[in-house]
Amino acid sequence: MSPPTTDPQRLQRRRIQAGLNRKELAAKVGCHKSYVGRIERGLGNPSPRLLKQFAEALDCEIVDLMPPDPGATSTADTQAGAA
Repeated sequence: MSPPTTDPQRLQRRRIQAGLNRKELAAKVGCHKSYVGRIERGLGNPSPRLLKQFAEALDCEIVDLMPPDPGATSTADTQAGAA
């Protein structure tokens, strides 16, 4: 199994911060709402193209949706802690 391209919690947090439900996000990126749900539960692994579309729809960088590097703090983690 390939490593995850997204961090499910980060994707869900960004979607909620953007005020979108799964159906609305799915419509913006061109996938089905159930696939967004699978990704948010850690059961799906979006392609790089779809990951880019998620980032554009959520007005963030791709790295903000990816799993953190061990021992590194990302902008997404810093912002989430401040909220």
